Amino acid sequence: MTTLELAGVFVGRPAVLGRRRERPVRSAIVKGRVAEPELELTRLNLDGDEQADLKVHGGVDKAVYAYPAQHYPAWTAEGFDVELGAFGENLAVAGADESEVRIGDVWEWGDARLQVSQPRQPCFKLAMRTGRKDVVPTVIDSGRCGWYLRVLEPGRVPTAGALRVVESDPAAPTVEEVHLIAFANFAQLEPCLAEAGVRRAEQILETPALSRSYSGGIRSSVRRWRLRNAG
Repeated sequence: MTTLELAGVFVGRPAVLGRRRERPVRSAIVKGRVAEPELELTRLNLDGDEQADLKVHGGVDKAVYAYPAQHYPAWTAEGFDVELGAFGENLAVAGADESEVRIGDVWEWGDARLQVSQPRQPCFKLAMRTGRKDVVPTVIDSGRCGWYLRVLEPGRVPTAGALRVVESDPAAPTVEEVHLIAFANFAQLEPCLAEAGVRRAEQILETPALSRSYSGGIRSSVRRWRLRNAG
C-alpha cells in the first residue's frame, strides 16, 4: 500500500442532531461533500469543519477522520441506509482498510502531512445520525471503525486524487488490531489467551504514535486484569 484514493472529502459545522433525555444534541457528524478543488488544513481542522463537544471529539490527535469507502456496500447489504459521508468522515478513502493501515503511518496529502493516531470509538451520535441503535455494536463487532489522523504539517490539500503513504513501520500495530484489543474482554477469555492478549496490549501501549486518550482505556483494562490475577 503506497497510495489511497480520495472517494470524497466532507466537512460540517455543529447543529442540532436530535434530542436525548429531553435535551438537544449538537453534533457536526452530518457533513457535506466539498465541491471546491482544494481547501486549507490546519492542525485542528479542515476549513469548514468543526466539532461540537471538544471534550471527546477533535483536538490535535483527532483532527481528521478517515473511513474506507469499501465498507459502504457491506453496510447497505446489512440494511443500513447510508452513503459516503454518513459516518461523519472527513475523508472517504479507497485502497486500504483497518487491516492494512498502521498506527503511525504518515500520509502526504497535497502540501500537508498527516499521521494515523487511533481507531474511532463509535458513540450514540452515530446511532442518531443513521437512525439505527444497532450501528454502534455493529461497528465494534465488525471492526469497520475507520481511523483518526493528527496533522504533522498543515497546508493546502486537494479534494480529489491520491494520498501517498510516505512512512510506515511494519512492526506497528494495525488499526484493526488496536480496535480489537481496545474492546477485548480479557476476563471472559481462557487464562492463556487472556495473558497473551494482555501482553500484546502492553506492547501496543508502547506505540509512540498511539494517542494518549485512546491508550488510556487499554491501559485501564490491562491494569484491572493484572490486579485481578496478581499472584
